[in-house]
Amino acid sequence: MGEFVTLEVDGHIGTIRLDRPPMNALNAQVQSELHAAAVEASARTDVRAVVIYGGEKVFAAGADIKEMVTADYASMVERAAPLQAAFDALARIPKPTVAAITGYALGGGCELALTADFRLCGDNAKLGQPEILLGIIPGAGGTQRLPRLIGPARAKDLVYSGRFVGAEEALAIGLVDKVVAPDDVYSAAVEFVSRYVNGPALALRAAKAAIDGGLDGDLASGLRLETQLFTGLFATEDRAIGMASFVENGPGKAQFVGR
Repeated sequence: MGEFVTLEVDGHIGTIRLDRPPMNALNAQVQSELHAAAVEASARTDVRAVVIYGGEKVFAAGADIKEMVTADYASMVERAAPLQAAFDALARIPKPTVAAITGYALGGGCELALTADFRLCGDNAKLGQPEILLGIIPGAGGTQRLPRLIGPARAKDLVYSGRFVGAEEALAIGLVDKVVAPDDVYSAAVEFVSRYVNGPALALRAAKAAIDGGLDGDLASGLRLETQLFTGLFATEDRAIGMASFVENGPGKAQFVGR
């Protein structure tokens, strides 16, 4: 358990919870604790899906600018790698993940949300990459994950302008997947990922690895990766269970065991 970031597990759903009032600013300690929570969630077999949540009022309003205002090039070279590593660990959690967004998700907060497979937000949410207004650019994946999600032109608009996007526009451009009432954000996120909890864990892991890995390269490389992961699943117990259940009872009735 970290001071500002915790991992709580209930019904095979792990919640990575940020709690650094008032705005969940992502200082170095929070980044380190996010990394540790991601590693733990990845390793725990009782965690089948993950919700990233900042609380009822705010998701995360970005980096702690007070830590950066006097930084120079040399110090940021040292600090940038751990920041990227923390967010990469979250993006690589080999299980379905969803960011539950209330209030602001700006700068590093928006980049944190981008590490998840899905994003749900309250209708009061504001998302954006305002780093340009500070004379810098996003440094935790915003220039890479954002264009992969919403396309390069829309990503450039957000990064170049630093403007905030409301919930409805975020939904329209594909930045979020669902908008709900602010009070329902967390429960909706839990409901959203609960559909995967009883699925074949190794097949879900392979599906995520294939999709994310394929996006990082050319089509031919992605197809080779898909073939390797597809054939590897024939060594799993869940594959045998799923196919036997299909033959005997029809689709959608298999009771998977996660092996």
